[in-house]
Amino acid sequence: MKRIFFDNSATTPLDPEVLAVMTEVMAKNFGNPSSIHAEGRQARALIEAARKTVANALNCSIGEIFFTSGGTEANNMALKNSVRDLGVTRIISSPLEHHCVLHSLQTIAASGEAAVEMVRINELGNVCLDDLRRLLATGDQKTLVSLMHANNEIGNLLPLEEVAAICEAAGALFHCDTVQTMGYYPLDLAATRVNFLAGSAHKFYGPKGVGFIYVNNDNIIKPYLDGGAQERNMRGGTENIYGIVGLAKAVEKAVAERAERAATVQKLKNHFHAKLQEKYPQVAFNGDVTGGHYKVLSVSFPESPKGDLLLMNLDLNGISASGGSACSSGIDVGSHVIGHLHPDSKRHTIRFSFSHHNTEEEVNYVVDKLAGML
Repeated sequence: MKRIFFDNSATTPLDPEVLAVMTEVMAKNFGNPSSIHAEGRQARALIEAARKTVANALNCSIGEIFFTSGGTEANNMALKNSVRDLGVTRIISSPLEHHCVLHSLQTIAASGEAAVEMVRINELGNVCLDDLRRLLATGDQKTLVSLMHANNEIGNLLPLEEVAAICEAAGALFHCDTVQTMGYYPLDLAATRVNFLAGSAHKFYGPKGVGFIYVNNDNIIKPYLDGGAQERNMRGGTENIYGIVGLAKAVEKAVAERAERAATVQKLKNHFHAKLQEKYPQVAFNGDVTGGHYKVLSVSFPESPKGDLLLMNLDLNGISASGGSACSSGIDVGSHVIGHLHPDSKRHTIRFSFSHHNTEEEVNYVVDKLAGML
């Protein structure tokens, strides 16, 4: 049975061209990038070429890009180092952030080194910008605002340029988790004032275990991982050369094919949304469906005896989806995002997230199969 993968917010399949460049490097480039001999210089050249590719995609300086093990490390680094090295004593964030941000904030708050405040979220799951302005207008502490560009569970988009301008006007630092939007939306860091930004390769058809952090040149922080002079003394440890090369190729393709991919995925989401409404009028949708990320549709099904088995039955029928955030899959806990938006609801939420590899036929199959599961 051919499986249908509708969980592309959790991860994406490795692009064949990305795999090809990675295996070529694995076969031919075994040097340590920190070595000064020929093999080391060849490895170093691959990393710096990859850094230039990412910097070009973001319209920033190559000196502002540092490779990490993924988005989790990048977000931890931005939050914890801003407190440790930049004198931040207050962080304003959202209760709907990814757990790598929320758990980092819990650690920071518990240390007593910085206070954490949450901005208000409206009924659709969007950040209330007036409340952000209100919070920024109170107190004189050095403040960091940490808000994700697109929510990984419901797909809501932050008005990035407007938030950046609000933070700049208030003299606050701005950290943005762009794990779900890197490669999907244009990001111009020369035009938009962001201090820290995080990305992860496996969300845009690259390999797992590699990502990056953008650190604006105005923010001088110390290493998050000690142990060597790698990444211009910013991150100790021998670089993941194969992963970094794969990340760069994935970025290059995502940017080059962005418009075409977006049109394909948006059409699939619209079709799925319309077919669900037509066939199952009792379904509802979480988040800002029309204004959210074009690859995410969070579907709310009515309470029923079969509801708890919905994910399992989808899987048994060859359909991969998520009960919310993929980071909670397999754990008997509810989604913190849906719980915040609908705290008393007994409805069952499934997140479907699409790829340019998916087809309308797959959408139709899933809609039809749902009939026996509700």
